[in-house]
Amino acid sequence: MRMKIKKTIAIVAHDNRKKDMAEWVGYNWKELAQHTLVCTGTTGKLVEDTISQKCKEHDAMPPQVIILKSGPLGGDQQLGSMICEGNVNLLIFFWDPMQPQPHDVDVKALLRIAVLYNIPTASNRSTADFIISSPLFHLDYKPIIKDYSSYISRNLDV
Repeated sequence: MRMKIKKTIAIVAHDNRKKDMAEWVGYNWKELAQHTLVCTGTTGKLVEDTISQKCKEHDAMPPQVIILKSGPLGGDQQLGSMICEGNVNLLIFFWDPMQPQPHDVDVKALLRIAVLYNIPTASNRSTADFIISSPLFHLDYKPIIKDYSSYISRNLDV
């Protein structure tokens, strides 16, 4: 799975972090507008509104924003499936460490899939800033995917 120069970026935010996410998107709109964005639920609407407004102000073309279901309604699982299929290149997840989520198991599964498929993952604004400002963000990049097949067959025999 190769990351082309034009990437598909997943953006997810828990309710208490949506304001932070919208500020981050507004600040980084020029970088994000060059890529396809995929978001869960209301996060997607906020991303679309924020980046469309910035693009309109600067007479720029807004990016494609794909909006999935809300996280608790299966959006996290939809996103995980897209990662497994090689259709998402990086994950920006503004999660709330202070508020338990009704779908914590789905969040954990999403993060596990992101690690399994070795996609860059930010769980806070600082890491998101580092990812989006990295020289690798602008390149065609091929992450190394670990082969877990021997691990799986070894554990199935138990």
